[in-house]
Amino acid sequence: MKLKLKNFNWYAGDLSVLLNDKTAKKMNVFVDDRISIKGRQKIYAKVDVFPKLVKESEIGISHELGRILKLKTGTKVEVSSSEMSEASLLIKKKVEGKTLSQKEFNTVISEIVHNNITESEIAFFTAAEKLNGMKFKETIALTMAMVKTGAILKFKGKYTANKHCIGGVAGNRTTPITVAICAAVGLTLPKTSSRAITSASGTADVIETISDVELPLKKIIKIVNEKKACLAWGGSLGLAPSDDKIIQIERLLNLDVEPQLLASVMSKKIATGAKHILIDIPYGEGAKIQTEKAAKSLGRKFHKIGKSFNLKMKVVYTDGTQPIGDGFGPVLEMIDIIKVFQNKGPEDLKEKSIYLAAELIKLCGIKNSQTKAREALESGKAYEKFKEIINAQNGKNNFEERRSNLKLAKFKKIIRVTKSGKIIKISNKGINNLCRILGTPETISAGVYLHKHLDKVKKGERLLTLYTESKTKMRDALKFLKESEPITIK
Repeated sequence: MKLKLKNFNWYAGDLSVLLNDKTAKKMNVFVDDRISIKGRQKIYAKVDVFPKLVKESEIGISHELGRILKLKTGTKVEVSSSEMSEASLLIKKKVEGKTLSQKEFNTVISEIVHNNITESEIAFFTAAEKLNGMKFKETIALTMAMVKTGAILKFKGKYTANKHCIGGVAGNRTTPITVAICAAVGLTLPKTSSRAITSASGTADVIETISDVELPLKKIIKIVNEKKACLAWGGSLGLAPSDDKIIQIERLLNLDVEPQLLASVMSKKIATGAKHILIDIPYGEGAKIQTEKAAKSLGRKFHKIGKSFNLKMKVVYTDGTQPIGDGFGPVLEMIDIIKVFQNKGPEDLKEKSIYLAAELIKLCGIKNSQTKAREALESGKAYEKFKEIINAQNGKNNFEERRSNLKLAKFKKIIRVTKSGKIIKISNKGINNLCRILGTPETISAGVYLHKHLDKVKKGERLLTLYTESKTKMRDALKFLKESEPITIK
């Protein structure tokens, strides 16, 4: 059936169409069914039915679908009800706990990239990975499929390196500092990061407080060749593009899937052309990984994938029992980063960043790595390199202007210690959840400032300061604090 496109400025959150009820009846499709639209390419979309918004001869399309089709209102397209695609059948196979081959993973990932399967089907795929598990050869195949569907970069310089932290620790914003230190001593780091999935903010969310992070691939290549590094959002670069679509679903489901984590991390690093890769796995009570045994099991899997792709790998196991840094939320975390560059603390964030930088420098075969990493940071060289990267990404020398505009939310509440004693536990998950209630990462000025870590405290001392742009969110956060008690004092 041929129908005229009608572009709506409608953010549906997915690829959706609106059909007149009579048109839907003729096509024998119902709400949430899938149809195919053939314009310049064939795209699948989810159906909604609205009798008055579109005529029988029209098909209304969401903003997200319009960006892909790139066709004007009034353009005629071929529309038909969609049978289950090959990728859909393969996802069903995975839901049933069966093993997929390399070719089958290639098909599924390609269809995700080309928007030919729905978000609900991607959700089934990730849930199947979580519930049924995957053989390790499947994880390798998934990684390869994700690499093959995007661009693969190559850069000048002897040492192209990258690093990744698996997350789970509140704060822990070591990446910008580590990248700047390593670039200052001569390593090439095309660092791409994701936005937050379950945490207060992701590296891309934090960098975006002072820098453009959604940059075209050509600009990123130019910046890295000139400045030795970048700090960009991976979703804008077309590197392992299926990963960002899957991450969106994982975020909606609040789901961490180990095979997907392994494939996600490694495909992005391989796509950036990195030959030396450092993986940071924090573990401990309250972290994403609870025990040393589980951390080392995951680390061995990273090593095995690295070996399969002929990479030099180093996995480090770090303390994940409490938050790192003092601020949690995009602006608060950027303020911490700048303080470290200025040698003003927080000390835990500073020392971990130096440690990670030294490990990556050492992995590249450079001697005296610890001394060189510390000197680069404490001398100010790393800070100057960080400014260079940020200014290059912004296209003008406006770092100081952007830094001066780092403002915190207008509503704040100081939480004081209610009894003297010692803090014996700070829940990373609790702090992250508290930040999300306050509005992070969407509200960049919101978040939590932690005045005390695992220290002795006296009654009446400041414990936390909460920041939000909403009185309602503040009330919800105070209720959460009372009910969940993320900080334990004895």
